[in-house]
Amino acid sequence: MKILVPVDGSQNSMDALNVAIDYAKSKEAKICLINVMPVIEDIDLEITASERVKIKESMEKRAEYITQKACGVLALENVMAICKAIVQSSSVPDAIVDFAEKEKTDLIIIGSRGLNPSVRFRMGSVASKVVKHSPCSVYVVK
Repeated sequence: MKILVPVDGSQNSMDALNVAIDYAKSKEAKICLINVMPVIEDIDLEITASERVKIKESMEKRAEYITQKACGVLALENVMAICKAIVQSSSVPDAIVDFAEKEKTDLIIIGSRGLNPSVRFRMGSVASKVVKHSPCSVYVVK
């Protein structure tokens, strides 16, 4: 069994990772990690090209840090990530669903809310869209 865990640095994504660890240990499952960075070229910012490059580099470093932190948590629990990916996409849910299809994952374990500060809805828009369009079962961690 292969489990996909999207990580974005939020507490909810770390809670989802901990659930995935417990699940992986009990079911002898394998874990894949994904971090999705926004495509800044699509964002209408009035900044220079060099500033845009700096922002992109900063986002790449943060994505790598988040992914490595998640790998560290897995290592402490003697669970290894069989794959990890940092992808760039204008749609986080689409990137997660596409990756799940490509990797033929059996389960996605995702936090109910990410880094978006909006609290209007009980479940975040990313988690909601992943549930709706996923090719496999989705476990949403509150």
